[in-house]
Order: sequence, then C-alpha cells, then structure tokens
Amino acid sequence: MLILGRMFSWRGALVTVQPDTFIRWHRKGFRLFWRWKSRPLGRPQIPRDLRRLICEMAAENPTWGEERIANELNLKLTIRVSPRTVGKYLHRNGPVRTPDPKQRWLTLVRNHAKVTIACDFFVVITATFRTLYVLVVMEIGSRRILHHNVAAHPTAEWTLQQFREALPGGHLYRFLIHDRDSIFSEHVDQGLADLGVRVLRTPVRAPKANSVCERLGGSLRRECLDFLIPFNERHLQMAVRNWAIHYNRGRPHSALGPGLPEPAPYQVPSNQQRHSLPVGYRVVKRSVLGGLHHEYGLVKEAA
Repeated sequence: MLILGRMFSWRGALVTVQPDTFIRWHRKGFRLFWRWKSRPLGRPQIPRDLRRLICEMAAENPTWGEERIANELNLKLTIRVSPRTVGKYLHRNGPVRTPDPKQRWLTLVRNHAKVTIACDFFVVITATFRTLYVLVVMEIGSRRILHHNVAAHPTAEWTLQQFREALPGGHLYRFLIHDRDSIFSEHVDQGLADLGVRVLRTPVRAPKANSVCERLGGSLRRECLDFLIPFNERHLQMAVRNWAIHYNRGRPHSALGPGLPEPAPYQVPSNQQRHSLPVGYRVVKRSVLGGLHHEYGLVKEAA
C-alpha cells in the first residue's frame, strides 16, 4: 500500500471514498498479495533426458498411452514415473479402466485364472478383400498367448487340432472359455473333454464373460492389424507371430502388476535413483513389426 500511495495522490481520493471502503480495498489487496506469495511451486521437473526419452517413446509408438510408457520405464529401465507425470509431458489423458467387482463371471474367472484358458476368432480382411480368421488361445492367469493360427475356412476338425497343439500332454489347465459360435461344435467340446479340459460356454450376448480374450483381440487390432494390410495367409500369420512374441515377452501388462507374461531370463539391475538410469547402463531399443513398436532394455556400457 505504501508503494501504491506514492504512485497517485491518495489524500484527494479519501475525500470521496468512505473509510470502510478504503479498509475493504486494503484487505482485498492483502489477500491477493498473500495468495501470490503463498502460491504452490509444485514438484521439480524430471530430468531433461528423461523427458526426451518419454517423448521419443510416445513418438515411436503411436498406440502407447501414458500408463504403458510408465510401465515400460518402471519394468524395463527401473525408472519410476507415474502415468500422470508422463501424461503431463505428453498432453494425453486416457480413461482409467477399473474391474467391476459385482460381475459374478469375472469373480469365477479370477479364482480359476491359473487353470483357465480362453479362445476366440478374429476376422481380418486382406488386400484383395478376402476374409481370414485368426484363432488365438491364451492363458487367463499370465495373459500369455499359448497358440495362434490363421485359416481362410476354419472347420471344427481344424479348430480341434489347434487345441491339441496348444495343450500338450501333462498340462494343468482345467477350463476353457469360448463363445457360442457354431464352429465350436459338440465334436470340438468332446475332443476338449478328452484332453482333460472342461468347456465353459459364455452366455448369449455376453461378451464380458470372455472379457480377457476380447481385450486381447482389441489389443491385436489396435497394435497390429489396424496398421497392416495382409496380402495372404502367410503374411498375416507372420505378422501375428511377431506381435505375439512381443505381446508375451516385451509388452508390459498392467493386470500383472505391471509385468510380462514371459519374464526375461536376465535380471533387471536394481536402481535406487527414481529418475535416472542405473550407473553403468544405457538404453537400447529393438524394433518390432518394422518399427510400429519398440522394446527397450538396459545394457552395460563399455568400460
């Protein structure tokens, strides 16, 4: 107020302003001054090289979201950054998916996840507008893809043969979830029973009953098929095989903690620093599907 008082003739203003008004102005000015002085400064920014790495991951992997990048940094590079912090630098916000605890079927699947597998068919259109079908068999507990194959005209016998290849002798699986497609005939279900697996057919018009496999199909489309125009069965089979390897060994899964369905045989070095790489290591990357995705890891720097 002393500084403001020197900027204009306040004595003349007091002639036309009541004392209560002047006091109210003073209090309002002090509130604004105190709000500015006590403004929150926030957390310090993460290092510039880490911000650059986050932006590179987002630019090189257009289908990745903030949670996926945070999991990649935490699981592969031992750098702990929250998805919210990643989103701050990417200016991207994705919906948070939370499981519904009231789903009875979901509770059943969770309680038997380690001995339950699921399967489904996904339709793909080739460059010549030919319809192909991708069969995927996955393990619910680990999210691991056990088997996949492509066919133009799948039959019940062909489908049963795929299950024979996916379920070798001595397996520990007890349940298999599939929908009510006509290809899953009684012959197929009987063949699965001979393999020691009990079939759980999903209810009519209830895709959530096979939600894990349905989500796998969504990931397959968003991360592979939406960016690919297959020429024939062989081309599609090769692309799905490469993506399945990436899905099992290089793609972090939030439902696993995050984790990998098939963890790497080597041990990720421990890191006490939150926003920096372990001492003596550098980041390496490997292209997947021609650069559509990338896998990141740590290697020791040369002495």
